[in-house]
Amino acid sequence: MKDMDSVFAETNELRQGLGERSSYCEPDHLQRLARRLEGSRHLRAQPVVQAFLEDIRSFTPGSRLQATKEHINTRRDNHVFSLFNASYFPRLSLDYLTYETLPTDPHLAERYASNTMPVNITGRSAGFGSRVVVALFPENHIDGLQEPDDLIFYFIDKFVERHLRTTRKMINSVMAPGSFPLIQNATHRQVEQASSWWVRLHEYHHRQGDMPIPDFLPAKKAKPLAGLEELRVDVSGILVLLTDDKLPQEEARRAYEFVLAERLLRYAVEGIPRPNYDAVASQLLFNYLARHDGIRIESGLIHLGRRIVEILAAFLAEIQDIERRIHEEPVESVQKRLLEFTNLYTDYDPVARDYRHIPYFAEIKAKLGV
Repeated sequence: MKDMDSVFAETNELRQGLGERSSYCEPDHLQRLARRLEGSRHLRAQPVVQAFLEDIRSFTPGSRLQATKEHINTRRDNHVFSLFNASYFPRLSLDYLTYETLPTDPHLAERYASNTMPVNITGRSAGFGSRVVVALFPENHIDGLQEPDDLIFYFIDKFVERHLRTTRKMINSVMAPGSFPLIQNATHRQVEQASSWWVRLHEYHHRQGDMPIPDFLPAKKAKPLAGLEELRVDVSGILVLLTDDKLPQEEARRAYEFVLAERLLRYAVEGIPRPNYDAVASQLLFNYLARHDGIRIESGLIHLGRRIVEILAAFLAEIQDIERRIHEEPVESVQKRLLEFTNLYTDYDPVARDYRHIPYFAEIKAKLGV
């Protein structure tokens, strides 16, 4: 990838003079950017940059970056380049990425098909180096649009890094011995496989159920409901991993342990003191399992209950029962029910108008320095 270093360096140089994000879609701004790209030494020769130039020369707000996304979706050269604008990825702007795809289980890919692309990054500009940029969604481009055929990228190398950096440390410190035997001692490759399976099942289940994404994305945008949606899809994935006998059993069991550990532990310490939607989801899952004997804490350690799979299934059924009402009730009514369910198992502060973290995890975060 050394021959791409000059491309990434040139991208980083152009990032410096982009101006305010609010101007990204303005015709004058895009015309200036087009002239800079046309005058570049290395970038202009890249096919994905040529596709992007074709788009921005005539771009108007509301239109789609058609050529750019076609280049990316057809995986012509495993290159991604565009101007991005997503509030939750503040360092992503004009950025370039090259990637390699990862192998997957044929049954998993066919039975749970989606546009998910689990990949490892092989080269990048500065924005993709941000720790929080673990995925790239079609709506992250300046057009803000997602169509059914658009690819959704998950950067598995980052998932592996943060699992080994944070989640494994928590498994070793706060879980009772033997809780996650396969993922606790997994190799780098095995963690990579588990991560890859997770994101495939995650995206597949977003598009299933009575209130799938993206159809009901506006109804689930609020922090607590976004967190609940993440749990809906991940608990669905967990149950697949434990019940689909066509999947290789050891790999499936390892992926189950990976997903549960990430949801129960890592997200719970992220965002302290102010929880993000994933942290709210972890708090919800932790409290639900604790109240229904799915987990228990003894001497500071979390023990998984013998009925944990049954409790996870019951948790999912409660969400599904509420969402099924969408066929009979207005969306606002179902939103209210979902929010009431979430707040039953979380600690909402009406004065601060935000959620509080579970003190147990705040102590763990301080103790482990994660």
